[in-house]
Amino acid sequence: MGAVHYQETLVKSALTRVQGMPFAWSLNPYRGCSTSCRYCYAREFHAKMGRDAGAGFDREIEVKINFPDVLRAELRTLRLRELVALGTATDPYQPAERRYGITRKMLEVFAATAGFHLGITTKSDLITRDIDLLREIARANVVDINVTITTLDTALARLLEPRAPRPDLRLNAVRELSQAGICAGVFPNPVMPAITDTEENLEAVAAAAKGAGAQYFGGGPLFLMPAAQKVFFPFLEEQFPHLATAYREQYSKSAYLGKAYKECLRERIGNIREKYALASAPIDYKPELWEDEQPTLFPL
Repeated sequence: MGAVHYQETLVKSALTRVQGMPFAWSLNPYRGCSTSCRYCYAREFHAKMGRDAGAGFDREIEVKINFPDVLRAELRTLRLRELVALGTATDPYQPAERRYGITRKMLEVFAATAGFHLGITTKSDLITRDIDLLREIARANVVDINVTITTLDTALARLLEPRAPRPDLRLNAVRELSQAGICAGVFPNPVMPAITDTEENLEAVAAAAKGAGAQYFGGGPLFLMPAAQKVFFPFLEEQFPHLATAYREQYSKSAYLGKAYKECLRERIGNIREKYALASAPIDYKPELWEDEQPTLFPL
């Protein structure tokens, strides 16, 4: 994989306004991600900035060292109860977090506020380090944790997500979060045709998620923008050569899979959710200290 290099940078803003997504704002304390998922859609953002979306995305990691301070100032002007998503273009618990702790410092900011909805997506069991803060945040904010597990097959997971923790470690994280009273679910995203989309694979992940205390189960199909294709297609030719031609033909037409495939996948996942009594999204709940009428930002 090669050595990973870290560059410390200062940023002027932390929150990014998002259009056309279930969340209103995104937070990404790092740029680039050494988890190195072959399929990562965030490579496209890197490419649009004129950066290397291949090895550069995996190995040249920007650390936004003043991110928590900037976030603290910006939260004062944010509309309350809007969903803020942490981990949309980089895993907030990627290996860099063990060294820098930027994500934990961000959570400390949220722990001193109230009235927000924070959604966190990660492939790392490092999130359990912050259970103390997550419980505190959840007293006055809505918090849900999305743990991504594409397969329980450790060897396959290592091919697809070279530097992510093993699937069993991620399941243990779901269990610890759930036992701590934190809303957690599992995303098998992206679901990859002929690789992870079988009923057997998806049901195995869902059953394990339920057993670990997950409340909900996702399931979105793979989409491949041009920058991600440049990494994923050579990977297919090396590891899954029998699939390479079909993938190239399909994604030459669009970054998204066709309607028929998506409807079939939706039905398959829907049946699995019903079998294991899993919701399709985080469960709504009212935080202990959430004001009914006029929520305000206040120190706890």
